Amino acid sequence: MYLYLCVIAQNCENMVEDFLSILCFFIGLFAGFMSGMFGIGGGSIRTPLLLLAGISPLNAFAINLLVIPFSSLVGAITHRRNIDVKVGVYVILGGCLGSFTGALLVGIVSKTVLAMLFLLSSIITITGMYLYKIAPKTYEKIKPTPLLISFGAFILNLITGMRGGSGGSLFPPFLRIMKLNVRKAIATSLFATIFTATVAILIYWSRGNIEWVPALSTIIGSMIGARIGSKISLKTKPTWLELSLTTLILALALIATIKIII
Repeated sequence: MYLYLCVIAQNCENMVEDFLSILCFFIGLFAGFMSGMFGIGGGSIRTPLLLLAGISPLNAFAINLLVIPFSSLVGAITHRRNIDVKVGVYVILGGCLGSFTGALLVGIVSKTVLAMLFLLSSIITITGMYLYKIAPKTYEKIKPTPLLISFGAFILNLITGMRGGSGGSLFPPFLRIMKLNVRKAIATSLFATIFTATVAILIYWSRGNIEWVPALSTIIGSMIGARIGSKISLKTKPTWLELSLTTLILALALIATIKIII
């Protein structure tokens, strides 16, 4: 009888693992599509969904970061003609330092403060994306120097790194402020997040936070989704990309803030 119950328990455990793997695949597919479409890392979408799937916060952060280089690589290859390598290098330098610092600080800063910082940075960044329309004279005065690009990427990655992200959700609007058009901003963001996420992965890997089975399922789904999203993005009008990206980032920031406060 005991052996029979053990077999049943093992079968149930296997079914749960199989269901989780399938669920992670579709989570990856959806987040990967959004990553390829808008040049975001996908973590702002993927992490909350992984948490809802029953994965612990630190493991969800680790899986999200592990996925980003793969999905971003697929998107970057598809968008390769629009990548501004020179700007991307400065984003990588500042972003990697921000990701590393943010990963070390995970859990130290309170969730409420972090949520408010993320919301504030999202609003400021989105406003900056339309600065050329809102305040054209101010926009013209902005000089995208290497120091400014690196410092901006550091701050964005520091904030997002403390919540298990790579900065990708804020890179495209930030790069619009740095005088890149929306297609170049998306492509360069995808290129940069390959590296900024990899730095943070090393921290989580050393802690043993990566669950490999759901991680691999999420990676496969994300790579497929990123390819599809990138193809559609290249065929979408820049105006619609800007509007959709603005709506997406503000919605994610509000959801994250409300979820943490409540």
